[in-house]
This record gives sequence, structure tokens and C-alpha cells, in this order.
Amino acid sequence: MTKQIIHTADAPQAIGTYSQAIRVKGGDTVYLSGQIGLNPASMQMAEGIEGQIQQVFANLKAVAVASGGSLNDVVKLNIFLTDLDHFALVNDIMATHFSQPYPARAAIGVKALPRGALVEMDAVMVVQG
Repeated sequence: MTKQIIHTADAPQAIGTYSQAIRVKGGDTVYLSGQIGLNPASMQMAEGIEGQIQQVFANLKAVAVASGGSLNDVVKLNIFLTDLDHFALVNDIMATHFSQPYPARAAIGVKALPRGALVEMDAVMVVQG
């Protein structure tokens, strides 16, 4: 198996030992690393939970585009929240970024996330060509 490393300046640079995404060559599957609400230009966290959710989707979209796809190609989305009371807000904002059929997903409550983030999401995407 060979793999293609995906990188874009339109999403935050990796703050650890990971790639923004990996595309499996010879296949159509792309694995998008977890994104938090960091603004890629300033590397500062977006304000508040709504701002962070919006920024996470913007970051995932940038990596999806750099991978040759879009958010509509996401087949699995994992959502990590430090407070599951924000789940309804995630649903509302997600509905503005995705159309039916929605991807499969999981929402998981966690104690803490990197850089004090309130939300993190990763995804699996299937693209053509």
C-alpha cells in the first residue's frame, strides 16, 4: 500500500506527529486527522463553542478540498466534545455544512482536548479518481 500525504496552508499546521490527511493510493479513501478550532492564519483558537465548531468545519473542508474532494464526500465523522450539552449546536451547524444523506458519525464526550479546545472532529472521506 502506498499513501499520499495531504497538506494545505488553509487548515492549521500539524501541532504534533501527524499529517493533516492521508490518501490511500490506488483507492479512494482519505483519512482526515482531527481538527480543532484553530484559525490557520493566526494559529489562535476561535472564540466560544459556536466559533470553534464553525472553524472545525472550515478546517475539515480545507483539508477535504486539498484531498480532491469536499465535505459531501465524508462517509464517517467523529465528534469529540468536552461538554455533550453542545451536541444540539453541533447538529444545527453540521446541517449547514452537509446535505443528505449525512455521513455516519459518532459523538463522544471527552475530558479534555489539545490546546483547551471544546470540540475536535476527524473524518473518513471517499473520493473519486
